[in-house]
Amino acid sequence: MDVVLWGVLPYLVVVTFVGGLVWRYRYDQFGWTTRSSQLYESRLLRIGSPLFHFGLVFVIGGHVVGLLIPEEWTASVGVTESMYHAGALGLGTIAGICTLAGIAILILRRRRTGPVFMATTKNDKLMYLVLTTTIVLGLATTVIAFSDGHDAHNYRESVSPWFRSLFVLRPDVDAMAAAPLQFHLHVLMGLGLFLLFPFSRLVHAFTAPVHYLFRPYIVYRSRDRRPIPGASAPKRGWDPVGTRDRDR
Repeated sequence: MDVVLWGVLPYLVVVTFVGGLVWRYRYDQFGWTTRSSQLYESRLLRIGSPLFHFGLVFVIGGHVVGLLIPEEWTASVGVTESMYHAGALGLGTIAGICTLAGIAILILRRRRTGPVFMATTKNDKLMYLVLTTTIVLGLATTVIAFSDGHDAHNYRESVSPWFRSLFVLRPDVDAMAAAPLQFHLHVLMGLGLFLLFPFSRLVHAFTAPVHYLFRPYIVYRSRDRRPIPGASAPKRGWDPVGTRDRDR
């Protein structure tokens, strides 16, 4: 079972994730959207959306640092293990609470606002369930680590080596299997979230207006009707060749 969960399942998730994004882009570009409901209600949205998105940015950043950067690298720049865990627990708790509060407000808004609730699909409900459960399990690992103190499990010696080993196609199954139950549940729910990602509204995270950087400049015409000294009156588009705007 450990081989299936920690050695096979992650690659199946990656294949489904990439394949789902390609399929969605080719055959459902009109559905590649958040299906915004700001028109129906904006007060709670203005509170919940920034809380969720900004909190999520720090949560993702914390996962990147904790999973991808080896313990030896942080130690080489003078960051001790106690310093790292104190910062991770402090910032991780704040970011997790903000993210959870944001998603709770968004779910409350969706449930209480009639038109928004009517536009909620079964896919949306499943997405909210998986996303919220993943966040709660992540916070649970933080709370357990805080309560255990110095005896807390060091995930940088189990989960992190396993995660990095996936990139070299040699999954360290034993390292992940040695992690406590709360990490197993959090990772499995995270994998489930990535399975659902391409087929839900979460796909809008990959919608970035990159083409704005390369589009031509927009030329605006002035509405100022005052003539410029020494300049001839411009032609209007419907005037015959050789005529001028007699109103100027």
